[in-house]
Formats: sequence, C-alpha cells, structure tokens
Amino acid sequence: MSDISYSLEPVKEKPKRNDPGVKESKYLPIIQAFLKSEHSFVRVDGTGLDGNYLRLQLVRVLKKKGIDLVKASIVNGELYLEK
Repeated sequence: MSDISYSLEPVKEKPKRNDPGVKESKYLPIIQAFLKSEHSFVRVDGTGLDGNYLRLQLVRVLKKKGIDLVKASIVNGELYLEK
C-alpha cells in the first residue's frame, strides 16, 4: 500500500461550485461603463480591434447577461452603443 500525504480541514459548509465554462468576459467592462454613464449614444474607440469583431463580442455578452437596454451597431466601420 502506498502512503499519500493529505490534510483534512473543517469547513462550515460546502462552497458553491463555479461553472468552469463560464468566466467573466473581458468585454463586459465596456458595457458596464456605458450603462453607468449618462450618455445615450457612444462610439467605442481605442480597443485596437476591428469594429465588427468587437460588436460581435459585445452582442454575445449582452445576450449572455440578459442586457436588453444596450444595442451595438456599426456605422462607417465604427462601433456605436446606444441605450
């Protein structure tokens, strides 16, 4: 029989399981900042990403989080958010 090293630590309750397939999106802060702002329309700039790609990612986050207040659209190759 092989010896293994282990320890037992008492806990008050079993912690809730994190879904390993779900992690916070790196694009969520863009949406959160827009929702906190007082602006109705904004152009998203300075990401270094193609507007269409960023729009796709933001739309996925909006859908996943159930945020219906924000619409993402492309106008002349630039990404705009509107409430």
